[in-house]
Amino acid sequence: MDEIDRKLLNLIQQDFPIEEEPFAAVGAQLGIDETEVLKRIASLKAQGIIRRIGAVFDLRKLDFVSTLCAARVPAKKMKIFVAAVNAHPGVTHNYRRDDEYNVWFTLITPGEEELAAALAGIKRETGIDDILSLRATRIFKINARFDV
Repeated sequence: MDEIDRKLLNLIQQDFPIEEEPFAAVGAQLGIDETEVLKRIASLKAQGIIRRIGAVFDLRKLDFVSTLCAARVPAKKMKIFVAAVNAHPGVTHNYRRDDEYNVWFTLITPGEEELAAALAGIKRETGIDDILSLRATRIFKINARFDV
């Protein structure tokens, strides 16, 4: 990783341009062209330095709701459960834990009814009824930028 890669990582974390050709604008700020920006981003993704590039929205302002879910999934049903959770468009991530509730995931939907329907659908599709919905009672937002 060279100095341009470091500047690129800092720039896309903090000041990603909202315009028709954002990677060309990033390149202009770095003194390189859009093709070079895209090549560098692809390389950083291939190295595992960048996992994904995406926007972070304030869900409440958009009238969306979210919940952290914890499920108790028997080993014999793990593959089908994880596949169903991963396939749901409102799931942002999930992970296994070495605990009684061994699969945790976050679920975001456009409203309360959709949230209930999504959870019911996952339960129905997988046959797993023991899924806790752990709604936040207080929201804390931290800035997750990393100066490279």
